[in-house]
Amino acid sequence: MSVSESDSRQTGPGVAALLAAGPELVALALGNIATLPNIPYWYAFLDKPPFNPPNWVFAPVWTALYCLMGYAFFRILRLAPTPRRRGAIIAFLTQIAVNIAWSFAFFGAHNPFLGLLVVLALEGAILACIRRFARLDRIAALCLWPYAAWVAFAALLNAGVWLLNG
Repeated sequence: MSVSESDSRQTGPGVAALLAAGPELVALALGNIATLPNIPYWYAFLDKPPFNPPNWVFAPVWTALYCLMGYAFFRILRLAPTPRRRGAIIAFLTQIAVNIAWSFAFFGAHNPFLGLLVVLALEGAILACIRRFARLDRIAALCLWPYAAWVAFAALLNAGVWLLNG
């Protein structure tokens, strides 16, 4: 069941927007700390599957995904507090934490196998978040599907890197 736009809204749009942007900005910053220094000195020398996109593709894709995630989270934060909303917020923050963990597992630890384990957990966490969001706001849930699709693709890339370099 979805809550309509006109009922049960509590948090003001400015506060909700600030709260919604925070987790994605933290994930972006921490992910970059683990990732960027390792691209030219480690990742560049790994064998990659033939379907691996060029490096320049990742930044715009992740920017778009983080924007969609932030909008989805904004929609949930605008809902009146309920146990379902609380569960959805916890699910969202959990998947963000696992998202951050992937950068440190794969790039920071230079460990494609550990990265694969984490990215598979991330996919599960995203799907759980989508289920919880869908119970509250269909649009918020729909905004997370591109993220789930990209992470599924990232899992294939990660598996390819692990198999080619293991």
